[in-house]
Amino acid sequence: MSRKNAGKGNKETMKIKTAKKSSAKKVVTKKAPARKPAARKPAGKVVLFTVHADKGKAVYIAGEFNKWNPTAKKMAFKAGVYSAKLKLAPGNYQYKFVIDGTWCADPENANAVPNDQGTYNSVITVK
Repeated sequence: MSRKNAGKGNKETMKIKTAKKSSAKKVVTKKAPARKPAARKPAGKVVLFTVHADKGKAVYIAGEFNKWNPTAKKMAFKAGVYSAKLKLAPGNYQYKFVIDGTWCADPENANAVPNDQGTYNSVITVK
């Protein structure tokens, strides 16, 4: 449509060519399976968690950083102390230790908040 005819109610007809149907067999190509994206490691700071407990205990750390999974991060025993390193992005995180199945707030961290179980969760701030 020309510029001077635009908006004057003139109609133009367009012809569309269609391809003739072929008698050849249709070729189907398979797509490669979709790759799962690599798991992202949280950017941030390595934080060392420690707790004193007797040797031979099963000691884990659970918190907001691992969806409160009580067996996701086992702590290692050395010289009377269990420890674990986690790489955490900046922010506040609630956590607890799980010692032989018993959930325990961090006795060396005074920062704590009440939880819905009637106890307290320890809180760490990563900058």
